[in-house]
Amino acid sequence: MFKTEKKRTLRQNNSLHLYFNHLSKALNDAGLDVQTTLKHNISVPWSDKTVKELIYKPILKAQLGKDSTTQMTTKEIDLVFDTITRFTSEKLGLQVDFPSIETLMWKERLKV
Repeated sequence: MFKTEKKRTLRQNNSLHLYFNHLSKALNDAGLDVQTTLKHNISVPWSDKTVKELIYKPILKAQLGKDSTTQMTTKEIDLVFDTITRFTSEKLGLQVDFPSIETLMWKERLKV
């Protein structure tokens, strides 16, 4: 019998969209607009929507052959995240953590 992987959880979905928001802020704060990052012909600031449509979904399609985040399994979220993290750290010098309870607690501890 084949074991099917679980679809991504609601918590993973929420974290994924929060990650889009965090990455868009980091890209904008670094002065890296869409044109600079992806070589488009127009200067557009990043948003969670542009991160999803111009970074996440193309990698999702190329890496996993899927068109929507709703089709992802729990493990596939990590695969795409790792690819984006490699790109942003190697090419842009940016590291944005995937939102989780652990990273939020760690950041709160650093504030004290």
